[in-house]
Amino acid sequence: MLDQIVSSVTEDGQDDGIRTILAEVAALTGMGFVAVARVTDTRWVACQVLDQIDFGMSPGDELRVSTTICSDIRESGNAVVVDDVSSNQRWLTHPAPLLYGFKSYASFPVVLADGSFYGTLCAIDPHPRLLNVPGVISTLQACAARVAAILSARLQAG
Repeated sequence: MLDQIVSSVTEDGQDDGIRTILAEVAALTGMGFVAVARVTDTRWVACQVLDQIDFGMSPGDELRVSTTICSDIRESGNAVVVDDVSSNQRWLTHPAPLLYGFKSYASFPVVLADGSFYGTLCAIDPHPRLLNVPGVISTLQACAARVAAILSARLQAG
């Protein structure tokens, strides 16, 4: 039986608008795995995913939060965008790229209408991708804001 957090997060992600946003992020970035995750100080739970690289995650699946960059985003409140982990000294030694096998990474905080941190809109790919350009960054920020608006409305209605 699913625990309460997994159950509620999985329900949160059952939204065609969120699925559309994930597809837009994949098309914009060329990245093969895109997800909205609920991130707390102790948990990382997939809310909704688009997996085109057989990463192997589905809504409700969990990662150890301490092995994710999303944990850093929860703590700082700042997005992280890495074109190529292998040429980025800051992220080269982080456990996430080694454990999960990605070269490119983008993750933006999802902050609800009440100001609370829900989690992240994140994308990974096993290949380097050109992400650190103004049009891409601003569009990903807008996508995270759209996810936050959808989740805020769902949580307020429910």
